[in-house]
Amino acid sequence: MSGESGRAVQGTRQGVTEARRVVIKVGSSSLTTATGGLDADRVDALVDVLAKVRSGGAREIVLVSSGAIAAGLAPLGLARRPKDLARQQAAASVGQGLLVARYTASFARYGVRVGQVLLTSTDTSRRAHYRNAYRTLDQLLAMGALPVVNENDTVATDEIRFGDNDRLAALVAHLVRADLLVLLSDVDGLYDGDPAKPGTSRIAEVTGPDDIAHVQIGSAGKAGVGTGGMVTKVEAARIAAAAGIPVVLTSATYAADALAGRDTGTYFHRTGRRSADRLLWLAHASTPQGALTLDDGAVRAVVERRTSLLPAGIAAVEGDFGAGDPVELRDSTGRAVARGLVNFDAKELPQLLGRSTRDLARELGPAYEREVVHRDDLVLLHR
Repeated sequence: MSGESGRAVQGTRQGVTEARRVVIKVGSSSLTTATGGLDADRVDALVDVLAKVRSGGAREIVLVSSGAIAAGLAPLGLARRPKDLARQQAAASVGQGLLVARYTASFARYGVRVGQVLLTSTDTSRRAHYRNAYRTLDQLLAMGALPVVNENDTVATDEIRFGDNDRLAALVAHLVRADLLVLLSDVDGLYDGDPAKPGTSRIAEVTGPDDIAHVQIGSAGKAGVGTGGMVTKVEAARIAAAAGIPVVLTSATYAADALAGRDTGTYFHRTGRRSADRLLWLAHASTPQGALTLDDGAVRAVVERRTSLLPAGIAAVEGDFGAGDPVELRDSTGRAVARGLVNFDAKELPQLLGRSTRDLARELGPAYEREVVHRDDLVLLHR
């Protein structure tokens, strides 16, 4: 698909205009000044659009906002974003309060209350935590508040980070059962080449992965197709679309047009069906803390018959994980075939390998008659 020269958008985008619950993600560059620190005018301009969209109660908005670390740089005397995690966390600690205070003041102009929700990947891959996160966000919306979501950068470590707020936004859209995801940044859409060069076109619609298979995404360059930032946006769009949620990717400047369903940016059609479970989080937001190598029979059972993983099918254990941690399930060649939440500590498993649960229960007690990974806590990896 060659962009604006391809299939034309007829009228407004139906998936946008019919959306009642919308998740909107805004990037740091759309909220801050060139030297770091919040740009009050930019924040107010975004809030003006969002307040209008939700006025009358026809639409609910969840805002996933970057900008906490950037907002904390200047107050801490930092000239640029630090590379080490400790100083990033310190900047986030200072900046998060400034960011939410700015949103609170700006939305107050319209009588809208703001609720802050900070998440880590651990909060949402485990069943109880997932339900709690959903209930909090759903209740805030029911009470007329506007949730402002961010990763909890002050405590997240490299091992439990989402990695980027684009992916977080896609996962939040799935969590709250949104009808639409809008990704706003300083990029006005996905292009079929470097937008700085003549002859390139904006890709108006993406109906599936094949539409952009020819597009080179990831080389260094100005905002647009040749940026690492675009890589995360396209991946976020892919995750959301596969979960049944359409996506608009555009510049914050065109937020009003995007939310009105007009032909701006790039519209990603849904490619999969909506699901209400948390397995999408397990697949995309968790970092495996170890690995279990399965024999061929166990691979077939898990992948083809979608059964739970029992001790008898495990050939080897790798890593230092605890019960409840995410682990990879690998075949005999080392290829990851699934990911799941393990029910035993790494130190417990070696004595269980290759043995039936009946024998283990008889020898070690009823606590050992359970699955190593239950099928409800397991997601297949399609690669």
